[in-house]
Amino acid sequence: MLRVAFASDDRLRVNQHFGSAAAFVLYDVNPRGATVSGFGEFPEERMDGNEDKLAARVEFLAACDAVFVHAIGASAIKQLLARGVQPVRVDGTDAIEELLREIRAAMTGGGMPWVERALALKGRDGSRFDAMAAERWEG
Repeated sequence: MLRVAFASDDRLRVNQHFGSAAAFVLYDVNPRGATVSGFGEFPEERMDGNEDKLAARVEFLAACDAVFVHAIGASAIKQLLARGVQPVRVDGTDAIEELLREIRAAMTGGGMPWVERALALKGRDGSRFDAMAAERWEG
């Protein structure tokens, strides 16, 4: 399973800059589907020179494998990567449902390097047994 966040003010499309995102929607994603696992809302803040606004967002996303954004600054990228969260910038206002389909496909078929890295890391920390535990055992 991967936990993925989307910077979105309508919970339908990625349309927010990371540092000024009013909201994030979180999904738990596996090859069979995706379910909403949380929401985060943040107050409107001054953009330029206000590095403090990033801390709450980065902390909220610390358990995520990736965050999809419309735009993001270098400082935010550095802070997210330090927490193990892959920032993914999308062009335009991409539909979250379509991005979830692409992530699910990449979990089994590859094609998204960050998905492959995240799954490999989870395999090293024991999470690879999550899928086995969910399977029916016959004995």
